[in-house]
Amino acid sequence: DSSDDIEDVSLFDADDDASRRSKKSKIRHPVASFFHLFFRVSAIVVYLLCELLTSSFIACMVTIILLLSCDFWAVKNVTGRLMVGLRWWNQVDDDGRSHWVFEARKVSAQGSKTSSEAESRIFWLGLITCPMIWVIFAFSALFSFKVKWLAVVVMGVVLQGANLYGYIRCKVGSRKNLTSMATNYLGKQFLRQ
Repeated sequence: DSSDDIEDVSLFDADDDASRRSKKSKIRHPVASFFHLFFRVSAIVVYLLCELLTSSFIACMVTIILLLSCDFWAVKNVTGRLMVGLRWWNQVDDDGRSHWVFEARKVSAQGSKTSSEAESRIFWLGLITCPMIWVIFAFSALFSFKVKWLAVVVMGVVLQGANLYGYIRCKVGSRKNLTSMATNYLGKQFLRQ
């Protein structure tokens, strides 16, 4: 049985650095914002243009999977921390039990956020939109009988979907909270009708 922990912790020493920076800057981490979108968009563009650029399926597949892997690592370990103050990982105890840990940055003493609205929008837009595009690619590959591309597309769905799921769990809370929120939302929609 795995246990979920949600902790309120300070990531790095970002609270101190962010409070010293100018409040005028809308994007406080432009390099992180760039790479958050770069690897995701690059993998999609390479997938779309691959057959036009080269006839080697292996070269295309390796390039796309490398871009997806770089994206997974960058989003999970860097951009999530810097842009929205969230992170997640799996931890195995001495007993061999697996625990998923989801963390959120503490709110500073002044009550101000250390991440900007623009960064938050960029982060969540990229995190939600790209997996949906890979799901569309999966259906397209399946229905057009491009079975060899299906493996690549499934990797895109899995890697980007895992990050999406992890960050939704960080933002919302435990699985019970996520289930109850979905149930409450559907119940409200049903009552409105």
